[in-house]
Amino acid sequence: MAATVIGQGITIEGEVTSEDEVVVSGVLRGTLTVEGPVTVESDGVVEADIGAHTVAIGGAVTGNVTASERVDLLAGGRLVGDVKAARLTIADGASFKGNVDMDV
Repeated sequence: MAATVIGQGITIEGEVTSEDEVVVSGVLRGTLTVEGPVTVESDGVVEADIGAHTVAIGGAVTGNVTASERVDLLAGGRLVGDVKAARLTIADGASFKGNVDMDV
């Protein structure tokens, strides 16, 4: 299964669902629901609620993030919103503003 890529220069508004991995390097506004992993690249911007198995954030996310497994906020990543996940890692150099619920 190949990853679905929202590339640089692409803006998507609305509800996005996928059974496979989604990589965001462009702009996504709305909702993102994925059965697999989600990766927001360093130049990616997500203004949406995200639901996925795992979420790795290297870019900017504004919205609530729910992951059945884990959320990784990478160096340089910015998250404004609430996180609900079994595990959360925040790398040095990342920024986070919101609440965390690890009771999954």
